[in-house]
Amino acid sequence: MIAGAQERESVRPVSPVAAADLDRIRAAVAGSLTDFLDQQRATLAGMDPSLVPVVDEVCAVAEGGKKLRPSFAYWGWRGARGQGPGGGEDEDAVLRAVAALEFVHASALVHDDVMDAAGTRRGRPTTHIGFADRHTTHNFSGDQDLFGVGAAILVGDLALVWSDEMLRCSGISEAALGRARAVWDTMRTEVTAGQYLDLLRAAGGLPGPDGALTVARYKSAGYTVQRPLQLGVAIAGAGPAVVEACAAIGLPLGEAFQLRDDLLGVFGDPEVTGKSADDDLREGKQTLLVALAEEAADDAGRRLLHQLLGNPDAGADEFEALRELLVSTGARDRVEERITRRTALAREAIAEAPIADDARAALDALAVAATSRTA
Repeated sequence: MIAGAQERESVRPVSPVAAADLDRIRAAVAGSLTDFLDQQRATLAGMDPSLVPVVDEVCAVAEGGKKLRPSFAYWGWRGARGQGPGGGEDEDAVLRAVAALEFVHASALVHDDVMDAAGTRRGRPTTHIGFADRHTTHNFSGDQDLFGVGAAILVGDLALVWSDEMLRCSGISEAALGRARAVWDTMRTEVTAGQYLDLLRAAGGLPGPDGALTVARYKSAGYTVQRPLQLGVAIAGAGPAVVEACAAIGLPLGEAFQLRDDLLGVFGDPEVTGKSADDDLREGKQTLLVALAEEAADDAGRRLLHQLLGNPDAGADEFEALRELLVSTGARDRVEERITRRTALAREAIAEAPIADDARAALDALAVAATSRTA
């Protein structure tokens, strides 16, 4: 290799995935989930074989995704482990503990899809649709849609129950578990309350951009970054300064993550996101993107928005007209600008946080990965 090539090789930037050790963390989390679900499958199959599809559905929902929440929690622990009594916790046990976050996430996804009447998730039918199809395939009696919704509610509930069990049985010490409980309980309350706020906003409550941001904060932003970070820090037993740093990082970054999700829901590539780009428009999701467009549109634009958003009978051309409105009003650009500002604020907080240098680099990489993703 010539000298110039060697120099270019030496300064090649490290990818966010590599910098945050995401491949290793994802593999460890996936392995922990598989082990836990294998045990649960045996338990439920022993109760009755007809329960196996319920376990399989939890598995299908939990095994996908980017595993960002456990990654934030793990690096919260790594960043603070030298500052408290929990620094000596077994790393494998910590990884099992933070893997439990995926069950909280799975529960929220399943219930959210029911509330939104969503058809696909990660390239497969949503849970309520899948169980409705199962009802039809097996010629069960009664209404297949009610059966699907009922099954999905119970699948989501079971995932939430298992999140508690997995955390408790992870192998972290009783002291660490006790410290983690307060954050864990707050997080699960917030995400459930956030789901109701989303339902309320869809019905006309919490209007405008401020209402959209309130829903985003409690429904997803908090339990995506802030609370996972604080969970890891609590396991480590770090002090108030680190906990406060987690909030300074997590609140703006969690918001930026959700806003990116909102944009992908409307402008993303279905081959990459695993869902139709029309779904969020058909479901009538009242995101900041929509609120800003409504605020900036003229009368004709508002009429178009009110006629088509949430209209299940609208077609591809009509949804494309909605996308054009979201662009022409400047709403898309304003959301992009907010993502940029909030991500920058979070990265500044990461740079100033009283945590270990390796965790600082990893969290910065995670911030980039979470807000610049395409799926």
